[in-house]
Formats: sequence, C-alpha cells, structure tokens
Amino acid sequence: MLGDHNITYRPQTSVKGQILADFLVEKPNDAPPEASVIETLQEPWTLFTNGSSCVDGSGDGMILTSPEGTKFTYGLRFQFNASNNEAEYEALIAGLRIAAQMGVRNVHVSVDSKLVANQVPGTYVTKEENMIKYLEKAKSLISDFANFSISQVPRSKNKKADTLSKIASTSFAHLSKQVSVEVLNEKSIQEREMATVVEEEGPT
Repeated sequence: MLGDHNITYRPQTSVKGQILADFLVEKPNDAPPEASVIETLQEPWTLFTNGSSCVDGSGDGMILTSPEGTKFTYGLRFQFNASNNEAEYEALIAGLRIAAQMGVRNVHVSVDSKLVANQVPGTYVTKEENMIKYLEKAKSLISDFANFSISQVPRSKNKKADTLSKIASTSFAHLSKQVSVEVLNEKSIQEREMATVVEEEGPT
C-alpha cells in the first residue's frame, strides 16, 4: 500500500501535450513560509539529475536547489523503453524545463553520466542519430539560460537523485518520505508540442 510509506502517487495530467512532474519543496528550518523564485546571476541554482534504466522499467530523478537552499525534488516514470544514455538525457531535459519555467537564469548541472557531461559541451563527438537528437533538444533548452555549466559527479555524490530515479523506474518500496512521481508517455525527441507549466495550488 502506498499509504504505508507516506507516498502520494498522482496520476498523469496533460498540459498542452506535456506531462509535468510535480515537485516536493524541502525548506530549511530558517526559510520563510513562502520561498519565492528569485532570478540570480551571482550564485547558480544547482540541478542534480540521474536516469535509470533496468528490466523493470525506466525513470529519472531530479533535484533542483536554489542558492538559498530550497530544494525541489521529483521523479518521472517512463512509459517507453529507454537505454541508460536516453534515460540520462531525459533527466537532463526534464530538469532544464522545470528550471526554465521557474525563472531560473543561472544553473549548474551535475550528472553522473560521463557521456552526457562530455557531449553537451562538445568534448565528445556525438555520432548516433538518437543521441544527436537528444543533444539538440538539450542545447535548445540550454540556450534559454543566461549562464549554464555542466559537470560529471561520482554517483556517490548524487545518491539522492540516483535513488529517486530507481524508485520512479521500479517501485516505491524504499521511499521514506512523501514524493510525487509522474508518468512520461513518450520520449522528448518524439514530442510534437511541449509546454511545461508550474501551477500553484491555492484556496478555491
């Protein structure tokens, strides 16, 4: 039972053809009740992403952290087969979309994929057609940011995003806190129209 693990599963909702992952806000103890999204070029937001692909399914986990320490944590479950490299790119693309919709202008991305970390800045030559499409999609999103950087981090330093990606791709059994997991029906490179919208819940 999901209730035994304090987990909320929200069915997918379509917004102009795009399924947007809801996020869980983790506020530091000294944070104000309402943490607003503030554009800053002095200190970057940090985005940790990790994609997971296994026999039981595929998914990704993303953690977006503001300079003040506010965390937005969420996962996506894929309704399609994805290789490890595709899952890593899907995680990057989803994270960049969320960051852009939140008004972030300066972001540093940490990934555990050596391939993604080197293909994005052009250190590695991209030859496979699928990877070329993913790279083009990622660069299109990156162009919307004033400042962007990416680096590879050991999986040991990206444990939380790694855990989220595995939870999203398989089961909820080991999750100890509330988190929303959304479903993505098709690959980012197959989309005809993509529009992500962050909606705030309030009194009706």
